[in-house]
Amino acid sequence: MILFPAIDIKDGACVRLFQGDYAQVTTYDRDPVRVAERWQEAGASWLHVVDLDGAAQGQPVITELVRRMRQTTTLQIEVGGGMRSLEHIARTLDLGVERVILGTVVLTDRALLEAALARWGERIAVGLDARDGYVAISGWRETSQVRATELATELAILGVQRFIYTDIARDGGLRGPNLSALREMQQASQSALIASGGVSSLADLRDLDKLGVEGAIIGKAIYTGDVDLAQAIVEIEKGAG
Repeated sequence: MILFPAIDIKDGACVRLFQGDYAQVTTYDRDPVRVAERWQEAGASWLHVVDLDGAAQGQPVITELVRRMRQTTTLQIEVGGGMRSLEHIARTLDLGVERVILGTVVLTDRALLEAALARWGERIAVGLDARDGYVAISGWRETSQVRATELATELAILGVQRFIYTDIARDGGLRGPNLSALREMQQASQSALIASGGVSSLADLRDLDKLGVEGAIIGKAIYTGDVDLAQAIVEIEKGAG
């Protein structure tokens, strides 16, 4: 299972939000590029980068920071937040990142998703962020009437090969991942699944590994020290445990 250290960026700093609430922000480092270098030193192979201002504003804001991460590390990088047009996607992929994550736009502009899949295929992932099973959009500030599992089934038929599933109630709370919701997501499609939200310990990562998801995103726990990323990578990603 691949471990994805998360770098959420707001106002140019590495932060964590509690359950996606922009009013509950903890700043961990003013230099996200330095944080990326630290996670590379810990042995990470991938980086999960979220443009929080982009998600709120509807356009990418952190292009220059992502460019610097690309230049100073050899990590594979996926970026999400604010991707609302083909131009936004192209500009981000042109930075040399491996993958972009589409969120809100998969509900509001299906034609855009289809065009992006036709053009970039597996370099397009879809982030399904759910509140009580229903997809949240616009930086998690609105909840739709669409169930995440139903949307996953529908989008997999369109050609989406990878979903990143976030349980908002677990995000930033260090309460453990929502395994039953993840099982439902696995049953909804054959696409690869990356789990996000709630990881608080090595035990949580072992549970996700056992579940058979492709990857796990770790946010708050690696900033508080609840999870030692280097140790987790050795045990979970490299299977030395």
